[in-house]
Amino acid sequence: MRSFTRRTARKFALAGAATATGLLLTACGSDDGASGMDHSGPSASATASTAAPSATPSGPSASGAPASGDFNDADVMFAQMMIPHHEQALEMAGLAAGRAEDPEVRKLVAAIERAQDPEIQKMKGWLKGWGRPESAGHGSGGHGMAGMMSEQDMKDLAALKGRAFDREFAELMIAHHDGAVAMAKDEQNNGRNATAKALADDVVRTQSAEVAALKKILDRL
Repeated sequence: MRSFTRRTARKFALAGAATATGLLLTACGSDDGASGMDHSGPSASATASTAAPSATPSGPSASGAPASGDFNDADVMFAQMMIPHHEQALEMAGLAAGRAEDPEVRKLVAAIERAQDPEIQKMKGWLKGWGRPESAGHGSGGHGMAGMMSEQDMKDLAALKGRAFDREFAELMIAHHDGAVAMAKDEQNNGRNATAKALADDVVRTQSAEVAALKKILDRL
């Protein structure tokens, strides 16, 4: 556990600085150049008014529906940054097949896959409705965000199996989830769009609970 504590502390220290940089870069990349500017023009309201109100939850119109109402640059940045963050979590979860041994790890993997893919589709729908690109620009591609794993981290994880995989997966996913929670809390504080803020609430609640579960797993592995 000492090595985990040292490694995690180092990841968080680096991630905090990287996140601040990412936020500044994203704000610079917005069309308006003002991080708190509202965007409630005709394009957003018109797109929202044409969305099918009674689409089934499993249909593409539901998963990719625009988030109606006013939005600001914090909402846009939240979606642009959380999409690649979620995508990496799914990549990590995908490595568990044939490698994870612990039943609780497998259970958490299934929960991550069940929750995060639909959330990615939702956020892509918001950005399309808002007339904003999926990428935050400046070549970020999700790199440098809080909790994001390096290519080497992913290779090291893929090389493990059984109990060793379970321990490394839990350690890395704790850091990854903590990064997502920090981003979601920023949206809670600075976002304007009610739908985006509701998703941020879900991220904080569910991923904080998963972090607690992963820490318990590490304690007994």
